[in-house]
Amino acid sequence: MKRETLKQIEEYFDRLWPILRSITGEGVRQSHNILSEIIPLKRFEIPTGSKVYDWEIPKEWAVSEAYVIRPDGKKILDIKDNNLHLLNYSIPFQSTVSLEELNKHLYSLPEQADAIPYVTSYYKERWGFCLSENERKNLTKGDYKVVIDSKLFTGSLTIGEAFLQGESDEEVLLSSYTCHPSMANNELSGPLVLAFLYQRLAQLKNRRLSYRFVLLPETIGAIAYLNMRAEHLKEKLIAGYVVSCIGDSGNFTYKRSRQHSSLADKAALHVLANLDKKAKVINFSPLGSDERQYCSPAFDLPMGSLMRTMYGKFPEYHTSLDNKEFISFIALQESIDLYFEVLMTLDKNQKYLNLHPHGEPRLDKRGLYESIGHSSVPELSTKVLWLLNYSDGEHDLLAIAELSGYSVTELHEIALICLEVGLIQAFK
Repeated sequence: MKRETLKQIEEYFDRLWPILRSITGEGVRQSHNILSEIIPLKRFEIPTGSKVYDWEIPKEWAVSEAYVIRPDGKKILDIKDNNLHLLNYSIPFQSTVSLEELNKHLYSLPEQADAIPYVTSYYKERWGFCLSENERKNLTKGDYKVVIDSKLFTGSLTIGEAFLQGESDEEVLLSSYTCHPSMANNELSGPLVLAFLYQRLAQLKNRRLSYRFVLLPETIGAIAYLNMRAEHLKEKLIAGYVVSCIGDSGNFTYKRSRQHSSLADKAALHVLANLDKKAKVINFSPLGSDERQYCSPAFDLPMGSLMRTMYGKFPEYHTSLDNKEFISFIALQESIDLYFEVLMTLDKNQKYLNLHPHGEPRLDKRGLYESIGHSSVPELSTKVLWLLNYSDGEHDLLAIAELSGYSVTELHEIALICLEVGLIQAFK
């Protein structure tokens, strides 16, 4: 199977990095166009004003330019230098104001003096700029010219979706978001891992399960997507993951689904344990990323989240310090590898039925046991016996793995042998 290269991941990162994204707008569409070179996204546009449960799709936002001119004539806080400088979803504004008035519309982080914060105002109209605390301290009294050439208009919210049909209609969902401007771990790591996962899965000759991928704006996008797909997902979805904050070099973190021990949870934790990954496991909470939407009471979908350093747990979070230097492309590829192992565990996991359940079947005549007896049972035979004993239509491979200590991959290899010699059959 052809594997993505570190160079490919970095090249796509570099193309996506400078784009000004928000919950709506051309920046999202441009990002989806680039990612569609890897994953064939079908685009859905949800019109402004559409009701999605208790929410309403907001107006679309567009920006041509935004900057401030100091009293000495120097241009500062220009979105062409860093698109975090503009308060995301800022309304249009052009005027000359005093430093005192300007300060009412500035956002900085005194505790992180070199960082530009990421600040939004999606649902209340206001204007503003973000800057480092050090830059703010250097502003002098006088008149400042403020230029924000933006507009809010009746448009739409963009969702991108791709689907890989498998032998079964049972589905796994991978969800990530494309709504943050120029952030590496808390934005681009998720879509990049998701897109290259699609590419790997698409190369497989056989897939037992079907896989659905979605890119959307966080919160409002997930709610809009559930408004589209909830009934289908409740019927077909067996596991899913929100892919977020997966590009730094920290240890992995797994956040359980609301169901606590869903198939998604079991598969992720099984792979982390068998690969000996040092991982922090936390229980579900209704705070965080879009798992809180997928796991809300009306849906309670089996959606967990496999991350590295969790959102809000690294000081660079939601600042200009979450940049290319903060992430690792080696770590990103390792994350793709890990997610792929989790998905393959789900794909291999199924129930079987022992066709010879009346005692142990003769393994030696099928080449699965040595013809001469001795005190220890060969490992191949041991695995076969574990598989046969629990191939009762009730236990899947993950359950047998937990009981036996073998991995799903090992048990799946034994299942293929037992299928070939007629000892078991797949249990539907």
